[in-house]
Amino acid sequence: MKIRFCLSLLALTLFNCTAQKNSLYVGTYTKGESEGIYKLDFNTKTGVLSNKILAIKTENPSFIAFSPNKKYIYAVGEGETSAITAFKVNNNKTLTYINKESSNGKGPCHVAVNNAGNKAVVSTYGGGTASVYSINTDGSLKKASQTFNHNTDNKKARAHSAQFYKDDLFVSDLGRNALYQYKLNDDNYTLKSESIIKMDGNPGPRHFAISKDGEFIYIINEYGASITSVKKTNDGFKQIDHDSTLRADYTGKNSCADIHLSPDERFLYGSNRGENSIAVFKRDTETGTIEKIQNISVNGDWPRNFTLDPTGKFVLVANQKSENISVYSINKNTGKLMFLHDIKVPSPVCLLF
Repeated sequence: MKIRFCLSLLALTLFNCTAQKNSLYVGTYTKGESEGIYKLDFNTKTGVLSNKILAIKTENPSFIAFSPNKKYIYAVGEGETSAITAFKVNNNKTLTYINKESSNGKGPCHVAVNNAGNKAVVSTYGGGTASVYSINTDGSLKKASQTFNHNTDNKKARAHSAQFYKDDLFVSDLGRNALYQYKLNDDNYTLKSESIIKMDGNPGPRHFAISKDGEFIYIINEYGASITSVKKTNDGFKQIDHDSTLRADYTGKNSCADIHLSPDERFLYGSNRGENSIAVFKRDTETGTIEKIQNISVNGDWPRNFTLDPTGKFVLVANQKSENISVYSINKNTGKLMFLHDIKVPSPVCLLF
């Protein structure tokens, strides 16, 4: 009995140790000391990052995304050949190259995969295009089946991010100040709306977050230092809110970057490059409107990307210029953040759990 009890206790201890570890992959720019995509262990109990390794050597993996089953990672590379690359996740959490395809535009800056895991979309800042790729069962990529070019004779497009939502594909174009909507028809996407709402001035829509039910979209504007809140209607979308991401007393330059909803969708987070902060908003889950409740320092410089951990208890911020990742705990009742610690990582620009 004593031996059986000890073995059960050992098994429980091993389970707990395993359960509180999660792999964090870090996309980087490789112009300095960085060599590619890194992997760290994240302790979901303490928020501590440790055991940094180079998962794979690759050029400028500035944005990375998982397949839904987490067996594959897709990266866009702003290298000599602008491309999307597929990698296999090995048992030891390193990565193995599978194949790559052209991004069909210069400066690919974002990649997303649909929930079925059979399509990826790449946005190119330099080219102003968004390309859709089919994914094979082995994780490899086919050549792009569609490429949408948003450039006109009068306006330069800057496609900055795209997301699938059921049969919709949304593309945020910073240059055209638009959030395009495409609809899936017979395995091809067709344009439904050149801009789901009218965006006044030059706000520069960059990234966006979609509520789980698809009823609300929150767009963070790089130039406007603001978040535009949008609600679905019977015949399209309408704007319901527009909020600054900055402190009232901040007067310096700023470029917003990333945006995420909390898992329970009661809070919204956005990053400010310049003020170097995370703006925290309380969200009305019924009306979709938001109210800013905190601006907290990122304890670094130039927060290009950030993420919430799988437990929803922590926020991790990638500070590109100061080359560190800052970790914050989330107050589950108020949504506010508290800085815990940071770790040095060369030129981090994308965080992926």
